[in-house]
Amino acid sequence: MASDTATNGTANANGTKTGMGNRSVTTTQGKASKPTDIETRLFINNEFVDASSKEYITVRNPYDDSIVTDKLHSASDKDVDAAVAAARKAFKPWAAVRPQERTAILLKFADLIEQNADRVAALESVCGGTALSFMKSIHVPFCVRTFRYYAGWCDKMEGESFPADNGYLRIVRHQPLGVCAAIIAFNGPAIMFAMKAAPALAAGNCLVIKPSEKSPLSTLYLAQLAVEAGFPPGVLNVVNGTGSVGAAIAAHLDIQKLSFTGSVGVAKKIAALASGSNLKKVTFELGGKSPSIIFPDANLDVAIAWCTRSITDSSGQACVASSRVYVHQDIKDEFLRRFKESFEKIHDTYGDPFDEKKTNGPIVDHVQHERVLGLVESGKQQATLVTGGARLLESGCFVQPTIFADSLADARVHREEIFGPVVVVNSFQDEDEVIATANDTDYGLSGAVFTQDINRAMRVAAQINSGTVGVNCCGMIDPQVPFGGFKQSGIGRELGKYGWLDYTETKTVYIK
Repeated sequence: MASDTATNGTANANGTKTGMGNRSVTTTQGKASKPTDIETRLFINNEFVDASSKEYITVRNPYDDSIVTDKLHSASDKDVDAAVAAARKAFKPWAAVRPQERTAILLKFADLIEQNADRVAALESVCGGTALSFMKSIHVPFCVRTFRYYAGWCDKMEGESFPADNGYLRIVRHQPLGVCAAIIAFNGPAIMFAMKAAPALAAGNCLVIKPSEKSPLSTLYLAQLAVEAGFPPGVLNVVNGTGSVGAAIAAHLDIQKLSFTGSVGVAKKIAALASGSNLKKVTFELGGKSPSIIFPDANLDVAIAWCTRSITDSSGQACVASSRVYVHQDIKDEFLRRFKESFEKIHDTYGDPFDEKKTNGPIVDHVQHERVLGLVESGKQQATLVTGGARLLESGCFVQPTIFADSLADARVHREEIFGPVVVVNSFQDEDEVIATANDTDYGLSGAVFTQDINRAMRVAAQINSGTVGVNCCGMIDPQVPFGGFKQSGIGRELGKYGWLDYTETKTVYIK
């Protein structure tokens, strides 16, 4: 997930302490201390409970491979049933709550998240690897904004009416679905929590959430804050676990909708379970191989800044990352020279996520780290290495920001989502050619056009097959407007009015 702002904020390190009681995080001399008193149990019916499986998952810090906890409770099918039952029991009372009251609860929740931003950020950084400064300047504020945005939708459940025809007045109304579920990925769980929970709860649904076992801690803490915000028991539930828990959720007969963020392969398995059980609605936000097209009249300072940040922020672990760049042949040499300089200047921004001077942390774990390095090695055989191409730092799951150029059309680095700081630059001669090449992919999540010609910008943006297109920017996402993908990048939309409508059922009433 990428930011909705063009600048990367810097969190201060003034020795202040924020948080609630012993759940605070202290910042001293530019280095924040890691969180303590970590909750690892399941959250069901407004209580933290032990998993009935008596099984645990070990969560590691990708910076130094230290164990964050070896006691993350792993839910069983029985626990999933309990969470769904709690949500089902809470649904009718929650749906009947006056919209103004739901608004007040969501706004208080947003305030609590904002007041405890340090804690949320630290819990995510310690296991997900995202830099604490990036969390506090981008991820947590986005989470807060999303809840505040959807708080305003609670009393906007508007309908439609049509003039009587043959004596029948027709009214169209929207109503909540019931019990919904969300499965969120390891990268940016606080953002994904908000993208799924805020519209679901605002519309009057109840929710069961499964965070990634790689970065579950911020989700559990947000559930804790939800109690203080005033959500009734059963409205929001969290079950930890691996893929088996996700499968139990996808196949559950009492869940009406499932929103999933993750890989295409897992989404296909979830789709089969969802359709094979009760044909539950699904929303999928999946992978991307997003193109940025740079025309000869583009402002190269702007294009290079955006393309650099898009693929290197969070070590490239963003579905909207601009991982394919197409630059006009006339400016290719200059662009590559300056792009290379831009990449090499940011090496020192990588490091300990808890160092407030760093803006980029490691890849999430050793498995993903080795996968990225393996794809980089394949790129050396199928493209020209411009810079990078190796590990970064002696320890931790770091990869050098890497640029390949002139790749083969079927090169893995050109075709596959890498989820690391790796970009491929190819050249083009004319507009039709580059549009066809940019669309030659299984994905369609995001795209970008860099040009000073607004007519060209709008013409090309209309032809890029992706759910979001930026003009002189890339990787944008904002709570007010829908986000989602074409082709195998997803089904449905999150955020904006469309994200809210996806958590409602449409009903037509005929009145004689």
